[in-house]
Formats: sequence, C-alpha cells, structure tokens
Amino acid sequence: MDLKKYQSQLNNIQTPCYVYDLNLLEQTLLACKNAADKYNFEVHYALKANVNPAILAAIQAKNFGADCVSGNEVKAAINAGFSKDKVVFAGVGKTDQEINEALALDIFCFNVESLQEIEIINELAHAQNKIAKIALRLNPNVNANTHHYITTGLSENKFGINFWELEKVIDLIKISPNIDLIGLHFHVGSQINDLQVFKNLCAKVNEFTAWFDARQIPLKVLNLGGGLGIDYYHPTTNNLVNFEAYFAIFNQFIVRKPGQEIHFELGRSLVGAIGALLSRVVYIKEGIQTNFAILDAGMTDLLRPALYQAYHKIENLSKQHESISKKYDVVGPICESSDCFGKAVELPITSRGDLMVIYSTGAYGEVMSSNYNLREKAKVLLLQ
Repeated sequence: MDLKKYQSQLNNIQTPCYVYDLNLLEQTLLACKNAADKYNFEVHYALKANVNPAILAAIQAKNFGADCVSGNEVKAAINAGFSKDKVVFAGVGKTDQEINEALALDIFCFNVESLQEIEIINELAHAQNKIAKIALRLNPNVNANTHHYITTGLSENKFGINFWELEKVIDLIKISPNIDLIGLHFHVGSQINDLQVFKNLCAKVNEFTAWFDARQIPLKVLNLGGGLGIDYYHPTTNNLVNFEAYFAIFNQFIVRKPGQEIHFELGRSLVGAIGALLSRVVYIKEGIQTNFAILDAGMTDLLRPALYQAYHKIENLSKQHESISKKYDVVGPICESSDCFGKAVELPITSRGDLMVIYSTGAYGEVMSSNYNLREKAKVLLLQ
C-alpha cells in the first residue's frame, strides 16, 4: 500500500483515521482465488481480521466462505451476504445462545474443540430438531514459530482436541444422534512466513486422517486453517502474499482422497496489507536519550504493538523528501506506558502537525479498537 499517490487527498484528513485501499484488496482477493481454484481448494475469510462492511462486501462478492469465532460474526457474515452453506463457526467457548442462533441459521459447520462442546451442541440441536454438522478441531502439536500469543497448535494451548482424547470423542459421537461428523479442522497459529511450518502441519494431518481411515470413519472435509503472514517490513513494495507457494505446499503434501474438500481460513493475508492508520503529531518531546513523537492515535486504535510487541512500519508523510533524520519513540496519548508504536524509529526531523502513517493495519487494527479513556473510534476512508 503506497499512500504517496494519495497525498493531496490525505493532507486535510481528520485523524486518527483508518484508510483501506480497495484496489489492492481486489488484487489480493483475485490472487488468492486464482491460486486456490487451481487445486479446487475452498477459502473462508476469517472475519476476526476485519469486519468493515466495504471489505466484507468485496470478499463476499468473490464467493469466499466465512470463518467466524463468535455468534455476532456469524450474523455479520450472513447479513453481508455470505452463503449459510459456507459459514463455519469456530471458537473454544461458544455459548448456548450463540450455538442456538447458529443452528437456527443452518450454517455449514461447527468446528468443535472439546468433548463437552459436542455434548452441548447435540442437546441444543435435538431441542431444535436439527442435525448439527461438526468438524473436530484437533491439536497437531506443531510449532508455528511465531509470537506465543498467536501460537495455537501446541499441546499447552487452550485450543483443540488432543490425540489422546480421540477414542472418547468418537465414542461420544456414536451416541449423539443430532451430530454429524463431516471433517477435521486444524490451525497452528498466525503471522507464519516460514512455509516449512505448513509442510510440518501436512505431515501431522496425514497422521490424523490415517487414524480415522483405520477406523473406517469418512471425512468429507479437511479444514487446514490459515495463519499465512504478510510482510510488515516492506509494506509499499511487497504487499501481495505468495498464495501460489502457500497452496502448492498443501497440494503437494496433503494426502487427499477423491471428492474430499480442502478448506482454508485466511484473514490477515487477505486484508492486512490493504490498510494503514493515519495520525498527526500532537507534540514533540526532546530528551537527553530519547525523543518522543506523540501522536493523536493510540493503542485504542492499534493494539498489536502493545499486545504482541508487533512491528509496523512508520513514515512521516509530511516530510517524505527530507534527508536529515532523528530517532523517535513514536507513542500515543493513552495513559499507559505500553502505548507505543515503535522505539527509536528513524524519521525525518518531525514537527507538531506532521501527518504520520502506520502501515499494515488492515488486519487486527480497526476490529480490535476500543473506547478506552473514552476515546472516540477512528474514522474510515476508502481509497479506490
């Protein structure tokens, strides 16, 4: 995403403001769809990344499915036009109300994560006189080699069913008349750029499917999750993910039976690069060892740096052509020491009122924003 070409349009913008490049979104969705269609793979968009209505509309128009992790995300997907036959409901703590609402909507599948959840879904489906299709989220114990807060596939994580529970799970399903087991679900983490991780996942998935084959339990669907990362360090020059290489790994290493559906749930890789957060410098504080550029955007607008110590590239759009630079800690106005976007960031000599851009905020930016300190939510600008 290169905002320099929109400079005149942005000069008088009210900040903080999320900006989304809908042309780049279109390019990204086409690249993903073409690469997936090559192998007859089905992609579900992970709504937790971004639920901006314009973004949902663009993704739905490409006939993607929807991966949801709350009852409200399920409803948002249906309201945005996603086919109920392509809506999947995942999550480790689904409430009875959320399950009931999803059953009433006749969604495609529940990705279940525990024995007790199977029991509850069976009871609630029985009360509605419905059969609930489920996929078992299995814990493959694969290290995603990413931040421990966004690693989800290790045995110590709260997610998924472990291998030693499988016999009990199958016995339970056999006595659950309102449950229809249609497949397996896996997800090992997020912001994964090492494709070897996905190769390792394939090996584990093949082990699990062999276990089911040995017991003559058919599996219509293998949902292999998502987690594909983006390039946070070069957001203006490398803003399209290599979907071809990603899907080719699974095509090469997954043992796929005739007619078996292979599903994915991608979020960040579809929308992460299309967004940026614009902010203005409120004050400059110069110190002996540290200079601070204090912005009008804070961790209420972009939580990732405070939560994960995540890196986002920061530029001063007002001083693009300046050659003299200085290092700044780029911080926000929130009454928390963790309200920091970057330490010792090399920037042109920066002044009050300068327009700053924080790149790669299309995923887990707007959707994680809050009103902490009673701050207003940032506005949105769509670029096309």
